[in-house]
Amino acid sequence: MRYQVSAKKKDITGSINLPASKSISNRALIINASNHSPYPLNNLSASDDTKVLAAALKSNTNKFNIGHAGTAMRFLTAFLSKIVGEWEITGSERMQQRPIRILVDALIQLGARIEYLNNEGYPPLKIFGSHLKGKTIELDGSISSQYISALLLIAPSIENGLTLKLTGGITSRSYIQLTLDLMAKFGIQYQWKTNEITINEQHYFPMNFTVEADWSGASYWYQILALLGSGEILLENLQLKSLQGDAQIVSWFGQFGVFSTQKENGVLLSKKENIVPKKLTLDFIENPDMAQTMACLCVAKEISFHFTGLKTLKIKETDRIAALQNELAKFGAKLTEPANGELAWNGEIDIISKEENPIIKTYHDHRMALAFAPMVLAGFNLQIEEPMVITKSYPGFWEDLKKVGFVIYESNY
Repeated sequence: MRYQVSAKKKDITGSINLPASKSISNRALIINASNHSPYPLNNLSASDDTKVLAAALKSNTNKFNIGHAGTAMRFLTAFLSKIVGEWEITGSERMQQRPIRILVDALIQLGARIEYLNNEGYPPLKIFGSHLKGKTIELDGSISSQYISALLLIAPSIENGLTLKLTGGITSRSYIQLTLDLMAKFGIQYQWKTNEITINEQHYFPMNFTVEADWSGASYWYQILALLGSGEILLENLQLKSLQGDAQIVSWFGQFGVFSTQKENGVLLSKKENIVPKKLTLDFIENPDMAQTMACLCVAKEISFHFTGLKTLKIKETDRIAALQNELAKFGAKLTEPANGELAWNGEIDIISKEENPIIKTYHDHRMALAFAPMVLAGFNLQIEEPMVITKSYPGFWEDLKKVGFVIYESNY
């Protein structure tokens, strides 16, 4: 299945009901399950990842297939390790290629019993849930923050609590802080001094909680306005003062003339003049999920760039650095990787390799579809393969694009 995407608009006005934050939803689900909360979570994300995790936590089986949901794999591995019983957890072919040894090794240090059912260091896993005892564990801070968050979320229920010493540089610090801030809302006290996080044994407090709108989803609307000459878009239920680290993009898009104003019912994006930076230099160490959005924007506007802090992109739904190089080459842009975890482009378009109506592969990665589709506002036509991959985080994306004038229809091969 492919979608042909095009758009001829020079300006856009409208109101968009953004999806709820997947990151907050998934963490809140683990917290609610940990405290046996009688309260439902309000405005829970409708994304595939959240549905998979919610279904697993409610199910009566001891075997789980979480598909492509990396967050569910990591959070459930830690959560099930402390629930007495025998559990099996697996996922898609790609999920079985994504490493999990670092998390498993940490849990084993706490007393967990976990076996690899196929390849050492990778899912599927067999987990013998048991009582865990806390200690101080050292972890490489440059690994995926989801490993760290998975451990932090169960820390209050571990005997004597848990101390994590993060060595080296810390990747996605904002996502770790999101986890801790959310835990604090449910009554958990913690200490984070330099590279050491300590959580004592304690109890979550059950409470009514409403999930805020998703800043990752908001990024594609910032991208859309950045590609236009002018326009206004109200992103409903979004908060500038947010738990989510991706709210950082407000300052990034200010460089493109896109400005943000908090309104009672959301954030109003407005653009009145076309500002184009000569070169964009950004560090994504705190916001790796924004890399595809910014790379596609820069190529569409022919802005040279140098991005750093992208080491974790290689173990996402796909190798996102390779995927961006492959697919942006179809627009005549030859992206380089100057060093591990970096991505750069000199701003030059190779007319010979540029395709008239490129077919964008998504590699089972929702952010490939979400980030590439807005490029049509720069005058491109393009096709998106496996377009419904967007249900992983933003199920209503295609319908939202149609509301503001994008033309989207199923393409015949």
